[in-house]
Amino acid sequence: MNHLDPGAERNAEPAETGRLREALAAAAYEVTPSRVPLATVERRGRMIRRRRRTTVLGAGCAVLLGPLAFVTLHGPDDGDRVTRPAATVSASPAPSASPTVSAPTPRVVEPGERVTAAPGFVLWLTEEGKHWTTPDMPEGQFRSVVDGNIDRTRPGVSLQTGGTDGRVLASGVYYGGEGTASVVEVASEDGPVRGELLELPGRPGWGVWYAVAHSGVEVPVTVRDTEGRVYATLP
Repeated sequence: MNHLDPGAERNAEPAETGRLREALAAAAYEVTPSRVPLATVERRGRMIRRRRRTTVLGAGCAVLLGPLAFVTLHGPDDGDRVTRPAATVSASPAPSASPTVSAPTPRVVEPGERVTAAPGFVLWLTEEGKHWTTPDMPEGQFRSVVDGNIDRTRPGVSLQTGGTDGRVLASGVYYGGEGTASVVEVASEDGPVRGELLELPGRPGWGVWYAVAHSGVEVPVTVRDTEGRVYATLP
């Protein structure tokens, strides 16, 4: 009986395998690979992208519609109802109050304090009365409020005038009125002229008014209080 050498069988297997590989390699070289279907690949890619966008949009709509579905009112037979939050009303800012303009009051001066109303026209007050100078009478003039010539218990106004350089210098004493004197108005050929008021400290019950006009000054002379009422007048 013939026996094959086991070593020969082991060497025969690699030889057959090698020949098979050579045959397959020769056959593979003769095969021409087909062209890659690029158009099909592109269509497939676009289809996948559209599906992804559709999925994302659907998820976004679900997120937005979720709260709306949550606050849907129940039907008439339901025991509970969803109460919608009340609309927030922003309060309008309160209008700021208009600043109140207080009526003017007399300028308070110390006894003997000089007040220049115009060049050469200077006034000052003492407890005895009114003192003043004008350009044509620089030595000064005086009207007493304590010699009995005026009744300080009753409202009254006096008027003295002088003129220089085309101006009329008017002044006088007012006294006896109720309330607090505020403004004085004197008539002139060009219309009413508003003047200024002077008083000593302590509300003595009398004061001095003065005004500078550009035409002749005449009556009436009217002093009004801080309420707009007549304090005293010279008809």
